[in-house]
Amino acid sequence: MTVLQKNDRDVTFAETFDVVVVGYGFAGAFAAIAAADAGAKVLVLEKAAIPGGISLCSYGSVRSAHDPDKAFAYLKQTNAGRIPDAVLRRLADGMAGVEEQVRGLAAVNGSTVKTRESEGNYPFEGTDTFYDTLIVDIPGVPDCAELYPNLSGSRAANGWRLFKVLEDNVAKRAIEVRFERRAERLIVDETGAVTGLHVRGPSGEAVAIAASRGIVLACGGFEADPSMKEQYWQKQPVLAAATVTNTGDGIRMAQDLGADLWHMWHYHGSYGFRHPDPDVSLAIRAKRLPDWMPGREDEAKVGMSWIIVDQDGRRYMNECEPYAQDTTHRPMEYYDTARQIFPRIPSHMIFDERSRSLYPVGIPTFNAVGVSYDWSPDNLREVENGLLKKAENMAELAAILGMEETVLRDTLDRWNAACRAGHDGEFGRPKGTMVPVETAPFYVGSLWPVVSNTQGGPVHDERQRILDVYGEPIPRLYEAGELGSAFGFLYLAGGNLAECAVGGAIAGREAASLSSRIANSSQVTRTDA
Repeated sequence: MTVLQKNDRDVTFAETFDVVVVGYGFAGAFAAIAAADAGAKVLVLEKAAIPGGISLCSYGSVRSAHDPDKAFAYLKQTNAGRIPDAVLRRLADGMAGVEEQVRGLAAVNGSTVKTRESEGNYPFEGTDTFYDTLIVDIPGVPDCAELYPNLSGSRAANGWRLFKVLEDNVAKRAIEVRFERRAERLIVDETGAVTGLHVRGPSGEAVAIAASRGIVLACGGFEADPSMKEQYWQKQPVLAAATVTNTGDGIRMAQDLGADLWHMWHYHGSYGFRHPDPDVSLAIRAKRLPDWMPGREDEAKVGMSWIIVDQDGRRYMNECEPYAQDTTHRPMEYYDTARQIFPRIPSHMIFDERSRSLYPVGIPTFNAVGVSYDWSPDNLREVENGLLKKAENMAELAAILGMEETVLRDTLDRWNAACRAGHDGEFGRPKGTMVPVETAPFYVGSLWPVVSNTQGGPVHDERQRILDVYGEPIPRLYEAGELGSAFGFLYLAGGNLAECAVGGAIAGREAASLSSRIANSSQVTRTDA
């Protein structure tokens, strides 16, 4: 064991690995695999007792590109000049090779890989170059229930299949993975280079682990940390949708070494309901309808059964924006300074009896120990447990919401008239999504802004190196995935998965490529931990 001296206090490394990866979702797995393939001895640390994080909750569609130049052009526009060209160029080039990357890994268990043409979410230059790469079948693994029993709500999707492929690749390489290990603070030498980290185990014990080549932070964002959300976002509260373990650990560790931050305001999200169990801090997202391309509104054909009103009973948004799962939380931001309230938090979803049985209006998606919920197909269980309330007439609906009946009636009359006319002149909802709300009884549920994942975090360069406030790389420290994502304004569906694969592999290879620095007695820690 190596002893580090600081002001007569000893820091002892209990063990040494070449590369330590913090976080075991998509990004951490891709990074660990790449580092191991580059010849490094790798340790993966996961704070939770279960693997996968929010990655398991994804649809598993890794955004790919036919033409890297077109992908680069699109990414520049969707990021609105907020991300350096070199970072976007590296991501775009990686998207052009990510299908081959996934296919190579899928060979570990004979998984079936398919592709699906899928444009970008907006009519920017290059939008037609994109497609999705998915794992659609794993021989002998028909369902995820036994593999990932804590996953609920996404079992028909493919995120879990992609993670299973990654897990099998990690196992094939004999990469060590330790659960219930929380990375707390980084250790550096006298030059500022990262040499290891302090880790706390399941019984509260703390040890220092050396990383002789480098550390990759792939431990997610801060969607489950109330204090960080309160400081970086105006609107409150914003409820997390998938996991309770993404609490900004990597951001704090990087900040401790002087890391700069970018687009901390930006998160991928929508609107949804509180979980019916008051002890569960997670939200249930509203049902996702198909995305639509601006300029091609006529292609939006699936009816959305509800409208949304604020606390005064008025509509204020297009409930079905082009990529509703990404941006529909943004109109909820408004703060009324005259009344000192957020009049759109909570908002209220209203639909009628004719629409009630169309489909569930909530889609639970969790990967957390002891958290589950199955939304009923006809929405009636939610009336029984109070997530939704039933009103026999307009007066009762207004009374439930504490609103002026005349205001609420006027809102619904205008909406129903717009449906008959086939045109939403107020907020531009596509004609094919417009469904009247006029047949009693009525149903209403409170809606909150919901964060699926944050995009902000430490700044990184095209080599995934974390940069300090002066734009200099912090030696031997890398990041990947949602932690400091390269999406700084508008998200690209499947883009976070692509940067988990692309950025994770870059970070893993970069860390593994460094010369080994065996800790010695001249090294010191930046912290007193």
